[in-house]
Amino acid sequence: MRHLTFYGALGKFSWRMLATVLVGESVIVFFGALVARAMASAGGDDRGGAWLATGSALAVLCIVAAGLMRRPWGVTLGWVVQALTLLSALVVPAMLLVGLIFLALWVLCMVQGSKADALQAERERAVGGEGARGHGPASPPPSVG
Repeated sequence: MRHLTFYGALGKFSWRMLATVLVGESVIVFFGALVARAMASAGGDDRGGAWLATGSALAVLCIVAAGLMRRPWGVTLGWVVQALTLLSALVVPAMLLVGLIFLALWVLCMVQGSKADALQAERERAVGGEGARGHGPASPPPSVG
């Protein structure tokens, strides 16, 4: 059973969990972009607008990656988003903690999602096998009485 995937199709439960992490991450990354702009403005740095635009682009990339989780390369894009979120700590040091939290959520959802998908597939195989023998949900058991 594979747990960490860097490229390839994911199970339905896995991609849904990972997409949820990315959507939540997009909100926090945007707030980080606002902080970067405010810090730059407070320090007299003219790059505040650039930091806001870059952070906003990363937030949009999070949402795009969430939408692409069904594609084989969507998970790769998700890993890129995780790396870029960690790199944003070069501008706003508190983003290191944010990046580590979302990386941990990403890995946790990937591992647990993989397990849930495997259990679901096993359950479907078992139900399918019972249905073929005439004892599963496809055909009710004979009534007694």
